[in-house]
Amino acid sequence: MSEREKLLKKLSGAQFAALEMQLYLDTHKNDATAFKSMKEYLLKAAEYKKEYEARFGPLLAKDLYGDTDFAWLNAPWPWENESEAKK
Repeated sequence: MSEREKLLKKLSGAQFAALEMQLYLDTHKNDATAFKSMKEYLLKAAEYKKEYEARFGPLLAKDLYGDTDFAWLNAPWPWENESEAKK
C-alpha cells in the first residue's frame, strides 16, 4: 500500500468514526464522553486532510477552486485553450 493510500485510509477512518459518533449523539445528546470523542475524530480528520492535500493535492473540486459556486466554469474549456486545441 502506498503512502498516499495509507493516509487516505487514515482520513477515511477518522471521518467515519466522527460520523458514527455524531449518529450516536443524535440519540444520546448528554453523553459528554462521546461528544469529546467526536470532536477528537473531527480534529484528527482535519489534520489528515490537511496533510493529504499538502502532499498529494486537493481531495474535492471545491478545495481546488475555493468556495465560489461553479468557479471552474469560468476557466477556459479545453477547446478554448490553444495548447489543448492543438492536441
